[in-house]
This record gives sequence, C-alpha cells and structure tokens, in this order.
Amino acid sequence: MEFCGGGVPDRLQELIEQWRDDPSATYRTWFLWDERLKNFRSIRRGIGQVVEEIEAGRFGVAYRGSSLETIVHSVAEQRQIFRGADHAFLWKPKLRIPDIYENPPNQRAFGRLLHHCSCCSTGAEILSGIRTIDQLKIKGLGPAVANLIYFLHPTHAPPFNTAIVNGYNAITGSKVKLGSWEHYLAMREGILELNARYRDLLSNDLGAIAGFLFDVGSGRYPAPPLESEDLSDRDWDRRLAEARAEAVKFEKTALQQRDTDRTHTEVQAWIRDLGRALGYRVWIAANDRSRPYDGARLGEGCLDQLPAALANGAGAESIRLIDVLWLEAGADRVTAAFEVEHSTTIYSGVVRMLDLALSGELHTSAGLFLVAPDSREGDVGAQLRRPAFSRIADLDVRYLPYGELERHRASIARFGTDLRALTEISHRLI
Repeated sequence: MEFCGGGVPDRLQELIEQWRDDPSATYRTWFLWDERLKNFRSIRRGIGQVVEEIEAGRFGVAYRGSSLETIVHSVAEQRQIFRGADHAFLWKPKLRIPDIYENPPNQRAFGRLLHHCSCCSTGAEILSGIRTIDQLKIKGLGPAVANLIYFLHPTHAPPFNTAIVNGYNAITGSKVKLGSWEHYLAMREGILELNARYRDLLSNDLGAIAGFLFDVGSGRYPAPPLESEDLSDRDWDRRLAEARAEAVKFEKTALQQRDTDRTHTEVQAWIRDLGRALGYRVWIAANDRSRPYDGARLGEGCLDQLPAALANGAGAESIRLIDVLWLEAGADRVTAAFEVEHSTTIYSGVVRMLDLALSGELHTSAGLFLVAPDSREGDVGAQLRRPAFSRIADLDVRYLPYGELERHRASIARFGTDLRALTEISHRLI
C-alpha cells in the first residue's frame, strides 16, 4: 500500500489503481479502445470542414443536417464518457440557444475559435481563444465546446460534462458550476495538477483523468474522503480568483487588440476596394476573410480560392496568409501583394512576400507593398536592414504609409488604371 506524508494511505491513488484494473471502467472501455485515435483524426477533419463552411458562408442557419451535427454526433458516439455531448449544441428555438445558427457574427466567432484552436499548439494560445469567445457572451455557447477542443489538443484541454464536473467536485471539494468558461478554466488548472501528481497512473492525454472523474461523478466509484475540506475549498477559491483575474487582464489586452485589428481590417478593406475598382481580382488572407467589416465579411466579393499554380506550389501555406493580393483579371499571376503592418513586427509579412517572389507566380511588373502607419517607417526600415532580410534587397518592396493611402485612394479608384499611382505615393525602403 502506498502512503503519503505522515504514513497516511493515499486513497486517491488506490482508487485510480482500482479504476485502471476495472474491465468495465472508462480506462479500458474507452481510453485504451483501439478505435479511439482513428476517431481523433476524423473529428479533426470534420472540425476543419465546419470552419471552411463558416468562412465561406455555406454553413447555413440550422444545426440539423449541418457539418457541425456530423462531428458532434461523432463525439457523442465515443462511448459512455461523451454520451450526450450533442445536447449542448441542439438548437433550442424557444430559448434561441446556442446562438450560433441564426446569428451570423456569433457563428463566425465560433468558426474563428475552432480555426484558432486548430492552428495553435500551446496551452496559452488555447486559453487566449477561449477567453476571446467568452468575452462575446454568446448565449448557450459554453464549456461544452471543450469537448471539440479536446480532440484538437488532448494534452491541453480536458473534456467537460456534468459527470466530469461532479467527479472533480467530489474529489477536490471544489464548486465548479456548469456553463461557465471561467469555472472550466479554473477546473482545468486543478485537473492539470491532479494529472501531474498521478501521471504514472494516468497519461499526458487528459482523456484518462477525465474518464476517471467521469466514473466517480456518475457514481461508479465513491470519492475518497477529502484530506482537508478547508484546504480544498481554499484551493478552489484561489483558482477561481486567478481565473477571474486573468479574464480581467485579458479583457484589457483584448480591447487594445480590437483597436489594432479594427485598423488592420479597415486598411485591408481600403486595399480590397481599391483593387476591385482598378479591375483586379482580390484575395484576402485566409485567416482574415471572415472578419466582420462594415456589416459584411471582409472577404465578401473576393476570390474563394487561389489559382491552382499558387495553391499547389511552393510556399502555398505562407502565400495564402498574405493580407491582400491583386491578380490580373485574365491571368493567374499576382500583380500586387500587400502586407499591413499596424503594430507588429514585419518579419512574418516579409517572409510571406519572399515565398511569393520565389514561387515564380509574380507578374513581371508586380508591386510588393508594406502598408503601415506613417510613424513606423523608421522602424520598418531598420528591421529590413538586418542581416536576416538581406535577400529582400533583390525585391522592389515599397513602403506605403496609411496617410498617403487614405488621402489618395478615392482619386486612384476613380482615375487610376494600374499600379502606377500607388508607386507614386509609396517609395522603396532599401
């Protein structure tokens, strides 16, 4: 028998060991199930399809028959631990929840969360996505979404349902409430601590400890007596206070970021509208197309996909993230590329332009433009003179200040015919 400090038996360890050996518990029936990892792959592909349909405006206004229903059903079929996972996503018309079917901005925000979590790789990035969606207070869209995020990041996001919450509360003496992202994040911290303590019996995959909590919370196993109920309650209060403090801090940062994003999106829209006025086909960065602007999606009326030569060529993943591309109406080559650098470093934007230049799909007279606030010219120029950017000297990259673009865009749209006017109001950096 194992003992913790002072010779006291570790009852929780005994219970986990018993649970692991139980042929009917979730550890053996689900966590060690041969088909489990295959389901991860199919659910991830399904999440990608949901994101793609929302970005393209094809998702629709109903849960039934949607791509979301398909993947949520796949989750709900993951044996007993996820039974009922679809309940949170079923459309409840009288309550109008979850409000992601008939509310386009909320639907796009949900799509951005799934896309963000699909692309990120760290726990901090996942928490950022969760806090962003939580600030929108979308009715009915709560921590049940964590069941989708779990299949994207099983080592960072534990599943979430009533039985798991009940099990966690019973074992730790906490007071987690359903439906609160704040409570979910505080519970997550506690689950990570528990998992680290009993890692030899559990797994880096948080599905294992979630399965254990599920079996306790559903009544299969009684929770061992709490070593100190006062200590457990105090730990929960601390975690919840930390989660609330992080939420306040994130909100302040997010307000600043929204101002930055608003300016970045606005400038992208200027360039988009100017390109269309000059007769070009316009591509908006794949991760920005769904951003709301002036009552519509930023990518509205733009290309839905890049020409095959660009989409399938070298550097395609980088090129599709360039802020704005202009393509000739009758050809597939890029005539102009624009990276809007409002406040961030220019490194990633320049690398994307280099990838485009090396792809061989640039028009011979193409223009490459860094579009930034008037005050950033010195900073941008200094960065481009660094040794890491030595190859950029071979390209005709031009600096286009916000002020010049804003002052002249209307007249260029009205009287211009090509890139010459933009060349006149911009200048080379190197």
